Amino acid sequence: MKISVFVLLALVALAPTADAGSVSQTFPVSLDRAWSTTEKVLKILGWEIDTVDRSVGWIITDSRKLDGEDYGVYAKGMRHRLRVHLKADGANRTTITVERGVFKRERILWMNADDPVPTPDAAVEREVLAAIGKSF
Repeated sequence: MKISVFVLLALVALAPTADAGSVSQTFPVSLDRAWSTTEKVLKILGWEIDTVDRSVGWIITDSRKLDGEDYGVYAKGMRHRLRVHLKADGANRTTITVERGVFKRERILWMNADDPVPTPDAAVEREVLAAIGKSF
C-alpha cells in the first residue's frame, strides 16, 4: 500500500499542471546539438536535471523553491519545475518547448503532498528559451 501511494505521488509530481504555460521556438540546429546545449544551459541557470528521456524527448528538472520553509522532515511552500520538450523538425531544425509547473508542497516526515497552482505568466519559460537560443 505504501509503495503504491509513493508511486502515485511520484507520477503526480512529474506531471505538468493543466494551466502551465509553455513557450516554443524552432532553432536551425540538429537535435543532438539542441539537446546538449539545452542540458548545459539548464545547469548554468541553476536548474538541476532530474529526468532525461531522449526516446520521449524531454528533460525534467528538479523542483526549485519559490517561497516557504524547508526543515528537512517538514516543508511548506511554493515550488516550480521545468519540463523541456525537444523535437526534431527535419534534419537541421529542432523545436524546443519549455513548460513550467508551479505547485504548493507540504512535506511531513519525508512524504510530499504537491497541489498544482495555475501560473499567471510565462516569464520564466521565455527567459529559459531565450538563454537556450543565445547559446547556439
